[in-house]
Amino acid sequence: MPKMKTKSSAKKRFKVTATGRVVTAQAGKRTDMLNRTKKFIRNARGTTTLSPQDEKIVKGYMPYAR
Repeated sequence: MPKMKTKSSAKKRFKVTATGRVVTAQAGKRTDMLNRTKKFIRNARGTTTLSPQDEKIVKGYMPYAR
Protein backbone atom coordinates (compact mmCIF):
# COMPACT_ATOMS: atom_id res chain seq x y z
CA MET A 1 0.00 0.00 0.00
CA PRO A 2 1.42 3.43 -0.85
CA LYS A 3 1.56 6.13 1.77
CA MET A 4 -1.35 8.55 1.98
CA LYS A 5 -0.64 12.19 1.20
CA THR A 6 -1.24 15.01 3.65
CA LYS A 7 -2.81 18.15 2.20
CA SER A 8 -0.11 20.83 2.34
CA SER A 9 -2.62 23.60 2.95
CA ALA A 10 -4.06 21.75 5.95
CA LYS A 11 -0.73 21.10 7.64
CA LYS A 12 0.05 24.82 7.46
CA ARG A 13 -3.30 25.94 8.87
CA PHE A 14 -4.27 23.34 11.48
CA LYS A 15 -2.70 21.57 14.44
CA VAL A 16 -4.02 18.55 16.32
CA THR A 17 -3.84 18.73 20.11
CA ALA A 18 -2.88 15.83 22.39
CA THR A 19 -6.58 15.18 23.08
CA GLY A 20 -7.36 15.05 19.37
CA ARG A 21 -9.03 18.45 18.93
CA VAL A 22 -8.10 20.58 15.91
CA VAL A 23 -6.76 24.09 16.61
CA THR A 24 -6.82 26.91 14.06
CA ALA A 25 -6.46 30.69 13.90
CA GLN A 26 -9.51 32.85 14.46
CA ALA A 27 -11.38 33.76 11.28
CA GLY A 28 -12.22 37.26 10.10
CA LYS A 29 -9.11 39.13 11.25
CA ARG A 30 -7.29 39.86 7.99
CA THR A 31 -8.75 43.19 6.86
CA ASP A 32 -11.22 45.90 7.91
CA MET A 33 -10.33 45.70 11.58
CA LEU A 34 -11.32 49.36 12.04
CA ASN A 35 -14.90 48.41 11.20
CA ARG A 36 -14.98 45.58 13.73
CA THR A 37 -16.35 46.09 17.22
CA LYS A 38 -13.97 46.12 20.17
CA LYS A 39 -15.80 43.06 21.51
CA PHE A 40 -15.16 41.12 18.29
CA ILE A 41 -11.45 41.99 18.31
CA ARG A 42 -11.14 40.99 21.95
CA ASN A 43 -12.97 37.69 21.49
CA ALA A 44 -11.02 36.83 18.33
CA ARG A 45 -7.58 36.82 19.97
CA GLY A 46 -5.37 33.76 19.73
CA THR A 47 -6.66 30.47 18.40
CA THR A 48 -9.86 28.46 18.51
CA THR A 49 -10.90 24.82 18.22
CA LEU A 50 -13.00 23.56 15.35
CA SER A 51 -16.47 22.09 15.72
CA PRO A 52 -16.69 18.28 15.69
CA GLN A 53 -18.19 18.33 12.18
CA ASP A 54 -15.33 20.43 10.80
CA GLU A 55 -12.76 18.38 12.75
CA LYS A 56 -13.84 15.26 10.90
CA ILE A 57 -13.24 16.96 7.53
CA VAL A 58 -9.83 18.36 8.50
CA LYS A 59 -8.61 15.08 10.00
CA GLY A 60 -9.28 13.47 6.64
CA TYR A 61 -6.78 15.91 5.13
CA MET A 62 -4.08 14.92 7.65
CA PRO A 63 -4.05 11.12 7.96
CA TYR A 64 -0.87 10.95 10.06
CA ALA A 65 -1.61 13.74 12.57
CA ARG A 66 -1.43 11.80 15.86
